[in-house]
Amino acid sequence: MNSIVELQSADSSAAARIAPQFGFNCFEFVARVEGQTVSVLDAEPGFPATDSRPSGHGVPLLFPFPNRIRDGQYSWRGEIYELPPDRVPYDRTGNAIHGFCLDRPWRVIDQSRDSVTGEFQLSVDAPDRREFWPADFVIRATYSLQASRLNLEVEIENPDDVDLPWGFGTHAYFKLPLGTSSSPEACLMEAPVTRHWELSDCLPSGKTAEIPGAMDFDEGWRFGSSPLDDVFQLKADRSPADRRTLIIDERAGLQLEQRFSSEFEHLVVFTPPNRNAICLEPYTCMTDAINHPGEYGLRILPPGQKTKLFVVCEVSPVIA
Repeated sequence: MNSIVELQSADSSAAARIAPQFGFNCFEFVARVEGQTVSVLDAEPGFPATDSRPSGHGVPLLFPFPNRIRDGQYSWRGEIYELPPDRVPYDRTGNAIHGFCLDRPWRVIDQSRDSVTGEFQLSVDAPDRREFWPADFVIRATYSLQASRLNLEVEIENPDDVDLPWGFGTHAYFKLPLGTSSSPEACLMEAPVTRHWELSDCLPSGKTAEIPGAMDFDEGWRFGSSPLDDVFQLKADRSPADRRTLIIDERAGLQLEQRFSSEFEHLVVFTPPNRNAICLEPYTCMTDAINHPGEYGLRILPPGQKTKLFVVCEVSPVIA
């Protein structure tokens, strides 16, 4: 069993802790900005030593599918797959949820003072789940610190001789407020979203609509306005530099920017009950994409191929 990995930036202004044994979850990221110490990620005290849900803390990594598969069943190229609830993660309403990697140990394959790389291969690290996905896969994640920035680089590889269907997402729990002199309700969230997906029990109906005025993240949404567990489509006309979410804490004079590569086309916004935290979750595909491969953004990686993604979180002074 891997122990906790601790990282520190070269200038000692930031630190992070990662739990390889719980899905390579980065559950702590602390940055020092203009004399203020910002604890960015929300996790239960004692995690990961406690028996808490791996999906409820820090930055769960969701692969080969983010969010849910309806009833834990799908068909792929003529073959029917059933994911038993005693073998893979399930939600409370009978759907497989968040992939095969977040609740299993990863292997640390490289480490330095400010960087660590973990690897997970389905056939090696969860052989009991190999039969539930059409192809084997390898996912590598590298966390690194650079001043007040936490970088996540992800590489996905298909080592199999058949196509790999896949989707990836992060499920970061961002702690609010950013400054000790502020409050959660003082924080404003922004994101370049366009359409809003219609959901029933967290599963999409296939329909999208204009974003309700109460959820206008493009103009700014204030924490506490309403509880959310919603999926949005990101604006396709934005450049990769504009693929971001922003938490602005004007009272503290701080902001948290999350940037991600253009492969991420959807954003889940979730306010966990009874917590001063918000989840801003970039996904490469829609919930239940394996059951709607041509409509929901499911990606296909040919045999022997690799692809790379990134997510960056950076704390900085509020830009006027």
